[in-house]
Amino acid sequence: MMSLNWGSPSTVMGVVLQLKMNSNRLKVLAAGSNGEFPPFLPKQVEKIKDPFARSLAKRIQRLPVQMDFPDKCIMSSCIKPVIQSKNSPLVLLHCFDSSCLEWRCSYPLLEEAGLEAWAVDILGWGFSDLVENRPPCDVASKRYHLYQFWKSYIKRPMILVGPSLGASVAIDFSVNYPEAVEKLVLINPNAYAEGTRHLAKLPKTIAYAGVSLLKSIPLRLYANAMAFNGISFFTILDWTNVGRLHCMLPWWEDSTVSFMSSGGYNVISQIKQVKHRTLIICGENDQIVSYKLVVKLHSELANAIMRQVADSGHLPHVDKPTCVAKLIASFALCDEPFRSQLLITK
Repeated sequence: MMSLNWGSPSTVMGVVLQLKMNSNRLKVLAAGSNGEFPPFLPKQVEKIKDPFARSLAKRIQRLPVQMDFPDKCIMSSCIKPVIQSKNSPLVLLHCFDSSCLEWRCSYPLLEEAGLEAWAVDILGWGFSDLVENRPPCDVASKRYHLYQFWKSYIKRPMILVGPSLGASVAIDFSVNYPEAVEKLVLINPNAYAEGTRHLAKLPKTIAYAGVSLLKSIPLRLYANAMAFNGISFFTILDWTNVGRLHCMLPWWEDSTVSFMSSGGYNVISQIKQVKHRTLIICGENDQIVSYKLVVKLHSELANAIMRQVADSGHLPHVDKPTCVAKLIASFALCDEPFRSQLLITK
């Protein structure tokens, strides 16, 4: 296994030691959350067994974000950090049709490492309040919403973290608002997807029927079985309930159809425009995004390194949180230039 000097040995070793300690405290952190679930969450949250999901769900809050409405704003869901750091803040996005609960396992580790971390729901997904306003949920709207969130609450260059389709969100945002981004972290990036293609041309009745199927338990179970390796059926079932919780909100179908009909994300032409330092994390056993495409992305980005997580699937920040948190924390705290190398992390 190759080693890489990302910064002073004391800084990196301090991060590693802290995260190893945090790994042993995960159960305590998960079980130690007090309070009730926010009233805006679907009642199905009570049935979730995952202690990390339950703990993080109790911290979800809505913050006002002004869009293009003259006297209205969108109450936007997120996990707000309890600390402020002198280091650049992390902003954690999520996959296609997911929510901030995707970070349930990694978030406490990043936070306990002293990092200022925001987990933000992308417009149209997650738990934001769209009951009165049904904004378009195309790429431009999602980008503008994230920018307005950043402008209102973060206000300084951030380390933007995007898994799967969230990587496309991060690439698109960094090209359009480069001043808002210091670094990028892309996890199993689905950066070569060509949008929703023919799905964008479906008649609305068929589109709504397809979206309704998208939240079905059998389809979500299948997706989770592909995303994770060596996970028990009962865990996958519970994680399926976590992943589809936001689908229970009454505006979810409208928002998803809006996104699908708009054409979705296609950032292929933007990849070579990204100039930010970038960390690419990929799962060794990812069955959804081809490793060849991840290597291609690594070669096309101007300033990127790769890290491969052993024995992990499509969502290493869920099934290998300690490893992913260690990689992100080391990258976030590194001030020196880095070299382009591949490292397999166990």
